[in-house]
Order: sequence, then C-alpha cells, then structure tokens
Amino acid sequence: MRILISNDDGYLAPGINALVEALAPIADIVVVAPESNRSGASNSLSLDRPLSVQQAANGFYFVNGTPTDCVHIALTGMGLPRPDLVVSGINNGPNMGDDTLYSGTVAAATEGYLFGIPAIAFSQGSWGWAHIEDAARVARDIVERYAATLAAPYLLNVNIPNLPYEQMGPATACRLGRRHQAEPVIKALDPRGRDIYWIGPPGACRDAGEGTDFHAVQQGRIALTPLQIDLTHKTQLDALAKALA
Repeated sequence: MRILISNDDGYLAPGINALVEALAPIADIVVVAPESNRSGASNSLSLDRPLSVQQAANGFYFVNGTPTDCVHIALTGMGLPRPDLVVSGINNGPNMGDDTLYSGTVAAATEGYLFGIPAIAFSQGSWGWAHIEDAARVARDIVERYAATLAAPYLLNVNIPNLPYEQMGPATACRLGRRHQAEPVIKALDPRGRDIYWIGPPGACRDAGEGTDFHAVQQGRIALTPLQIDLTHKTQLDALAKALA
C-alpha cells in the first residue's frame, strides 16, 4: 500500500511523526505537510503566490502553504506514484461537528478524496498530545481493518479519545454533532495602539446526543464519520424552483 500523509499542525508536529511511525511498517509512506501550523486553513489553496517544496533531514517534504496545497502539489506536481490512500493527522485536538468545515486536517484528506483517492483524517478528542502513540496505534488499526473494505473513494473523519489504548471503547459509526454559535472575537491593542482581533473560542455543543461524534468521544469511544462534499440543500430545491418560476 502507498500512503500519502499530510496534516495541518506542520511537519514537525508530534502527531504526524507518531502517525508515520505507526504506518511505516505496513505501507510505503510519503509525507508532504505544511512548513508551519496551518490549523483552521480549511480547504484554501494559495493562489496569490508561488509555493516551494523542501525536504527535511528525516525525508519529510514540507510546503510553505496550506494542507490543501500540500496534497494538491503531491498529487499533481511532484511526480510521485499515485497513493492508494491519503491520511491526514494526527491533529492536536478534535475535529467534530461544525469544526470539520474549518479544519485543515479534514481539508487535506478532502483534497485526496476530490482526486478519487480514499482518504482518512485522524484527530485526538482533546488537546495536548496526551497518549499520542495510542492514537497512532488506533490509526493503524483502522487503516489495516477498513482501508481496503470500504467502498472507494471515501472520506472518513476519525476522532480518537486521549486515552490509553486498552481503555478506549470500540470504533463507532457516528454523525456530526453541532455547536452553538461561536464566541465573539477578542479585541485588543497592538504595541502601536491599533485595534487587533483574536478569533474567539468555538461555541459549546448544541447537538451532542447519542449517535453524534461528540457523544462517542465523551464516552471514550472512537468516532468514525463518513463525510461527503455535496453541499446542495436538496430539500429546498423544489421550493427554490417554484419561487423562480
């Protein structure tokens, strides 16, 4: 199996290093990841400047762009063999519910999926890298057990509790939960007295009941959510057509 690995925390992040170490025994690995942390970059492509690709001493390639840039360049510009699977992560913190729209981790996997390649995004259920080796072991389990059995192509979002491997519950198929509206931005002054704004924290969980990714991770289970790209609000199509008639 050939696996392309990327992330949004940067090529030096503990999560991507743990993921590579876990998957290297079962696959040929190529890493193309951002040069620095690009969390929250979503599916953005850098169209306003050229990008560079460099190779670190450990063999990882890194790009001065977004997670989507990394996967796009790896698939279309570096002359690499087409991977059988694109894997993103392991992210420092969760990507559940509405957060998946902003996630660079999910975006890297999504870019692979858009090219018709099966893709999996892995994130930890809370921040801080606790038990990252256990999360990487879970990632390997999922790749070994499900990567070749799911109908391809697929886009799978996986959130792993920050727990020892033996204490985790089973892998569970979940839908995305929902959050309340995000908290307001935080206004401050820069050293020259000008207004600056920090993006505020995400809202609290609004829909976190049984069957959601939030609920599964809270219960110590591994949350697996299949994602799709079609954003069409199909139930409003007829109403819109009538309004336009």
